[in-house]
Amino acid sequence: MEHVKRYQRHIRPGRGGPIVVEGPVPPDRLERYRMHPSLDAFRRPAEQHAALVEIAGLPEGRIIAAVDGEVIVGYVTFHYPDELERWSEGGMDDLIELGAIEVADDYRGLGLAKALVATAFEDGQLDNAIVYTTEYYWHWDLEGSGLNVWQYREMMEKLMKSVGMVWFATDDPEICAHPANCLMVRIGKDVPLASAEKFDRVRFRQRFMY
Repeated sequence: MEHVKRYQRHIRPGRGGPIVVEGPVPPDRLERYRMHPSLDAFRRPAEQHAALVEIAGLPEGRIIAAVDGEVIVGYVTFHYPDELERWSEGGMDDLIELGAIEVADDYRGLGLAKALVATAFEDGQLDNAIVYTTEYYWHWDLEGSGLNVWQYREMMEKLMKSVGMVWFATDDPEICAHPANCLMVRIGKDVPLASAEKFDRVRFRQRFMY
């Protein structure tokens, strides 16, 4: 399925000058940038940079980045579900995962996370897709943020709701492993009913919970 990609750039004020929020960023452009050293929530910055370039090169891959000069200070990724995860079981070409969102420590509090996700969905982009994100408390920077698990969950839920994502129930064991974990979903207005129904079957393996 063809997911529309439009390159967009928005200027946001930073502490030391303008920050560009842009995307989906093509892989050759991403290669020219450097990663901020504190972007290490998922893997080492250099390894994460390589992963962003790889995702950007995928047919469905999308990277939205916040860039200060030539340095990536925040990003959000979109891609198909990992083939080892339950979300890939339906073989859906219109199911896209919002996989990771991260903002460098020194750039938090500037509204970059909200700007990143807003840019991703702007102008009807992804209206033909079901976009989901799985929020797990063990990925959250509780120490750095100073928030407890429920405050962080509220912050993430508010962020995802800003682009129309809502809480969905599921019997997925990892999400059910802790009450703060959650599944957030946005079903685009152009998504056919058949796809929404197929996603329901993926969300629940135990049919009596459906």
